[in-house]
Amino acid sequence: MRWTYRSKLACSLGVAAIALTGCGMTLGGRSSATLPSAAFVQRDEGPGDEYVIGPLDQLTIFIWRNPELGAKVQVRPDGRITTPLIADMPAVGKTSAMLADDMKIMLAQYIKDPLVSVIVEQFSGTFSQQIRIVGATEKPASLPYRVNMTLLDAMIAVGGISEYAAGNRARLVRFDRKSGQQKEYKVRIADLLKRGDSRANVKLAPGDVIIIPESMF
Repeated sequence: MRWTYRSKLACSLGVAAIALTGCGMTLGGRSSATLPSAAFVQRDEGPGDEYVIGPLDQLTIFIWRNPELGAKVQVRPDGRITTPLIADMPAVGKTSAMLADDMKIMLAQYIKDPLVSVIVEQFSGTFSQQIRIVGATEKPASLPYRVNMTLLDAMIAVGGISEYAAGNRARLVRFDRKSGQQKEYKVRIADLLKRGDSRANVKLAPGDVIIIPESMF
């Protein structure tokens, strides 16, 4: 069979089309993937992953039978706390139970069998747990992630989108811990907020970043 220039070109274009289809049709390096819709209220709600302490969290630390060694402290920007007898204890990245265990080890040098309780009173969370919303919104913000949180919950928290927002061109950026890669998804915020399209509501995950561009007109 004799191959002409046109037949070779047609074949090449066909292969390229198949490759693009298999890759999810990326444009400019950005994924055109979408996320499944989420209900406004989850049918079965349960606890999520254990909370990880972040910078600026407010903690209450109680030492049984030694209340003078406890304290109400704020986690410093460097991720550490200081309490009576303990200086510069790393707190960020730990759960309450983990921090309590570490404090027990330190306090055991001074008191016998210390019992420590750590309670998080005000939450900020680590960056990997926050939902960050930037761009054409009424109030760009970083929000502590809540279990079963959806796009609608996040938009209510920041007061919706601005007058000039291109809500249906917004993107949700998510880090996939399994693959170690960052992925982008389309989100239709204008349809959700202005048209009440429940199908545009999606479930959020810790660390999500929502980017809302401005309209060109």
